[in-house]
Amino acid sequence: MNKTTCLSTSSAPAKHARQASARNHARTPLRNMVKANNPNRMLVTCAVAEVARSETANAAARPVYPFSAIIGQEEMKFAAIMNIIDPNIGGIMVMGDRGTGKSTTVRSLVDLLPLIEVVKDDPFMSSPTDPNLMAPEVLAAYRAGKQLQTAQVPINMVDLPLGATEDRVCGTIDIEKALTEGTKAFEPGLLAKANRGILYVDEVNLLDDHLVDVLLDSAASGWNTVEREGISICHPARFILIGSGNPEEGELRPQLLDRFGMHAQITTVKLPEERVRVVEERTAFDSSPKDFRKKYEVQQSEVISKLSDARALLPAVQVPMEIRLKISQVCAELDVDGLRGDLVTTRAARAAAAYRGATEVTDEDVYSVITLCLRHRLRKDPMATIDEGTKVLEVFSRVFGYDEE
Repeated sequence: MNKTTCLSTSSAPAKHARQASARNHARTPLRNMVKANNPNRMLVTCAVAEVARSETANAAARPVYPFSAIIGQEEMKFAAIMNIIDPNIGGIMVMGDRGTGKSTTVRSLVDLLPLIEVVKDDPFMSSPTDPNLMAPEVLAAYRAGKQLQTAQVPINMVDLPLGATEDRVCGTIDIEKALTEGTKAFEPGLLAKANRGILYVDEVNLLDDHLVDVLLDSAASGWNTVEREGISICHPARFILIGSGNPEEGELRPQLLDRFGMHAQITTVKLPEERVRVVEERTAFDSSPKDFRKKYEVQQSEVISKLSDARALLPAVQVPMEIRLKISQVCAELDVDGLRGDLVTTRAARAAAAYRGATEVTDEDVYSVITLCLRHRLRKDPMATIDEGTKVLEVFSRVFGYDEE
């Protein structure tokens, strides 16, 4: 073997060794980059979290249209007030034409919602005193006799987008903790955030069926059960469900429709004077939201004060047995399925009495709420010649013994 052959033969392994060493050396920083304690990754995570907090703060600071400045829509506003006084009524379904301000009215309720006491830094909005409204960890601490730190916070209003995934609604495994700590942890979803608050679904009649099933389950039981990726958790999910939609875009499933305590119908304003006033008010709000809100501060304070008084008076309101029997008779003659109609009408009548400052329900209180509570519970009759609301009032007038006014 000549010298040239020996040199080429001996240098080949050395060359491969140097290449392998270079590759390993290049991979070393890459491995370090994906470690849990990598500062670059921590910086990215912190930056993303900071952006999310900033967006949340901006959304919270965004001014909403004042409730007292809304023109018309008396039926919807009254139903909203009844639900704020007594959240057990079960929410509102609002159906109406496009561009009638349904979403604006719902979001204006934020200013009217009361403060509630929650366990500090708890993502499930747990109550510090009611075990039925506590998350598993809070309930364990409560039963162990530990002192729970509390805070006063406004009631949450959570928007449920039509494109939301089931994981985002129900909650899922916390990917960040799984990657950084190697532990299984639950990341709460929108149902946890909406606990003891309001869950608003715009265009609810376009909601995907699998999300409708989730809402039905939570609305029926008041609990959200998650079983996925080795995680098993059950937390309270009691919320006021508010939905809005346009009837031209499709009907709502009867099972979900029955879960709404009240059903309000909104129509387009016909009078030219009112239409012009609505346009002027909205233009003024868009031009200077803060100045516009200041103009309605007194009216807003009056509404909030009246709602506070009504909530305090509600436990003392009584419903005479005669009125209870007549409410049930109306439901029976209308052939309403189940007893939810009787229950919701009685609760709403008590809220109406508390709102006017009385401690006993009268026929007028029942009259003001019975259409809202029963019109969506009637069986659909394709041959009917009258509106469901008109049919409810006809039966009410006959049972309660006075003509419809």
